[in-house]
Amino acid sequence: MRLRKIMGFLCAVSAALVLGTGTTALAGADDSSVIVTMPASSEPASGFDPAYGWGAGEHMHEPLIQSTLVRTTTDLSIENDLATEYSCSEDGLIWTVKIRDDVKFTDGEPLTAQDVAFTYNNCRDNSSVNDFTMLKEAVAVDDTTVEFHMNTPYSIWPYTMAIVGIVPEHAYDENYGWNPIGSGRYIMKQWDQGQQVIFEANPDYYGEAPKIQKVTVLFMEEDAALAAAMAGQVDVAHTAAAYSDMDIAGYNLLSVETVDNRGINLPTIEPTEIDGVTYGNALTCDVNVRRAINLAIDREEMIANVLNGYGTAAYSVCDKMPWYNDAAETEYNLDEAKRLMEEAGWTEGADGIREKDGVRAELTLMFSNGDSVRQALAEDTANQLKELGIDVTTEGVGWDTAYTRAQSDALVWGWGAHTPMELYNIYHTTDSGLAELSPYANETVDAYMDEALQADNLEDAYELWKKAQWDGETGITQEGDIPWIWLCNVDHLYFVRDGLTVAEQKIHPHGHGWSIINNVDEWEWE
Repeated sequence: MRLRKIMGFLCAVSAALVLGTGTTALAGADDSSVIVTMPASSEPASGFDPAYGWGAGEHMHEPLIQSTLVRTTTDLSIENDLATEYSCSEDGLIWTVKIRDDVKFTDGEPLTAQDVAFTYNNCRDNSSVNDFTMLKEAVAVDDTTVEFHMNTPYSIWPYTMAIVGIVPEHAYDENYGWNPIGSGRYIMKQWDQGQQVIFEANPDYYGEAPKIQKVTVLFMEEDAALAAAMAGQVDVAHTAAAYSDMDIAGYNLLSVETVDNRGINLPTIEPTEIDGVTYGNALTCDVNVRRAINLAIDREEMIANVLNGYGTAAYSVCDKMPWYNDAAETEYNLDEAKRLMEEAGWTEGADGIREKDGVRAELTLMFSNGDSVRQALAEDTANQLKELGIDVTTEGVGWDTAYTRAQSDALVWGWGAHTPMELYNIYHTTDSGLAELSPYANETVDAYMDEALQADNLEDAYELWKKAQWDGETGITQEGDIPWIWLCNVDHLYFVRDGLTVAEQKIHPHGHGWSIINNVDEWEWE
């Protein structure tokens, strides 16, 4: 069935590429252009406007057509881009950034600190994706100096500066996202909505000239992307683990390590009904049950059987990040998991399912409809937990109901970002609706994260983020409260045409889309 679908896409893909979109040459036809596929969901619904998600979608990527003040390196440290230097006041309430004086937008107008201030104030007032509540006001002190006045100290501000593309105040209106003007490495030349977007190198770019002069991004689902690669119509095609063993002539498989994790929330309180909504779960409210579930997950088996080996074990929402605490790591131990269940009073019944006070150890594990990987992970989790004596029912749901039902049932989630705020948003009590999904509250964990945001520098903040995960006595890991169980980080896979060298990738965040071309300007043809 799947093969017939793929073959059916071949003619459609060829026709679309040659006749319908303006891309008339086969991929790989010259040494200065590439054609790359991305999921249809990667197409920015609100256009290429930083205020409405461009650069912040898919849990962070570089905006490409706009410049950013700083950027992250392959090891996720911070380096300057537009900025020449930046500093923070002792009280953490004013960030001062000096910028280059030789940068022009693609319409020829100079980029000044006023454009930077305008961009950030506009994001503060209108952003539908990023949180800018910490920003009081951005102020242009002179043409090359901007100050960010904060409502509260925010030590990880550089990670925000790394994804916010600077827009021109003089050329910005409600239609900007559809006709963006920037100062980045590329210019958006053509956008055929629902099909493709074409970028061309910016001849006036202030940095090193891009090696790849033209980048065409085709928006298509996995089956169509595979068909396009089989037809030789693309240079880089995103794909899934289910296709990883396919041999496509003229292509090799590229696997990119990620922090694109999959995990499940486990409600931590006794069932309580409020305004018709049930919060909490009779099984997972016991911390020993949650610890047992964590130990009963054989992550390596899951990676081998569900992801065809293309993934890494996940123990946290921030695996491999500079702020990750490896105290989160555990080893599969079914015997210890069973002991914890016994200690919690859940004894094995005649059918192998545990019971306590007449209640069976049952759990509903939801996954989003249409997501085959999350479904497979849910099914694998159900099979593994049956060995522990927990009867898991898997169920596909829509996101319109998933958030409400996750207050009392488990749900397979996908997270992962190049910022510690991912940790904060999931576990902090007061400022995040996501913490309510467990629901979870720990004053000590909250205090560490609050202190991390007020730290004088990123390095000190990293240590506090680590303590929020586990400080030796409390935290969110196995020996702590463990309100979430993390399963695996899903590698991002691509079929890459022979002869094309894709530059070293940063660890990809959540989202199998724009991250791959963060450094497309550095790619090379042999």
